[in-house]
Amino acid sequence: MDTSEKRYICDRSTHQPMKALVLEEYNRLVYTDVPVPEIGENDVLIEVKACGICGSDVHGLDGSTGRRIPPLIMGHEASGVIVATGSQVKGWSEGDRVTFDSTVYPLNDWYTLQGRYNLSDNREVLGVSPGNYRRHGAFAQYVAIPQHILYKLPDQVTFEQAAMVEPVAVALHAFSLSDLKIGESCLVMGAGMIGLCMVQCASAAGAQPLVAYDLNEERLALASRLGADQVIHPEKQPADAITMQLTSNRGFDVVFEAVGISPTVNTAIQLARKGGRVILTGNLSLAIEFPLQNVVTREIRVQGSCAIRGEYEAALKMIASGKIRVDPLISAIAPLSEGVSWFQRLYQKEPGLNKVILVP
Repeated sequence: MDTSEKRYICDRSTHQPMKALVLEEYNRLVYTDVPVPEIGENDVLIEVKACGICGSDVHGLDGSTGRRIPPLIMGHEASGVIVATGSQVKGWSEGDRVTFDSTVYPLNDWYTLQGRYNLSDNREVLGVSPGNYRRHGAFAQYVAIPQHILYKLPDQVTFEQAAMVEPVAVALHAFSLSDLKIGESCLVMGAGMIGLCMVQCASAAGAQPLVAYDLNEERLALASRLGADQVIHPEKQPADAITMQLTSNRGFDVVFEAVGISPTVNTAIQLARKGGRVILTGNLSLAIEFPLQNVVTREIRVQGSCAIRGEYEAALKMIASGKIRVDPLISAIAPLSEGVSWFQRLYQKEPGLNKVILVP
């Protein structure tokens, strides 16, 4: 039995159960009683106040990702209040309003010491069980979190807004890898949750023009509201012609790809200028067709972006200041007890649904 699983078999001294949304087997999500997690000496116990349903959780429902092997409590986009602290916890107290990184990383790992904890060999992700570990997440009344991944919430940031910090931080990390400069042209491919956060990051940084690309008209309309100068619906508009028109016949300086399938990756590379940068954050596919000659002969820089590397604090500041708006991205706030039906609605791709926040 691994350590992270043991946390959820032991309980607090009260021996009281808590409610949680448990993936008992693929396509079987159950709202049920489980033991309250035990905390270690460097952990805090958090009473969860809000937890967002990530697209990766929805894909994990049917086992297609291979990263959420049942039984598992999913959920990694969350916020709450500290209700108990371990004996070695310093600087944190009961009652603190907090959010936390989705990645649990060891402090003595070589990559962590190089400032790249997102690449740690031994990192674990909350609410994920890929086979070599199981770390239960935050679709529950309580969750145990190591103190070194905690972040205090600004007073003006609500718990629901704080549950959106993780996707904002993912977008900020990708943006930090792009070296985008004021006045450079930028295309965001895929106006889902991460893509819409990227639109706002690029807008705040002064990208010009800033264009969003998607097949969904509602998402494109939202991208326009959040800062995109123009949108491209590839089934209704000639993407190549619009790109040339907007970029002096060169192509985009920076392209963010937030889908992760062969067609969109290839289009991202096609629409980048010679010497341009393509940042890949989408990872729906395990493997894709790759236009090698196009990349080599045009000297395209293709950069992968994985998770988060310390961008939580910046994300919280940008949300608190209003530079990044997360409220328009939230479609519904619902009780955790209704989580099964909301998962099904997202799994069935109900039109108009973006982020759904569950409240225990």
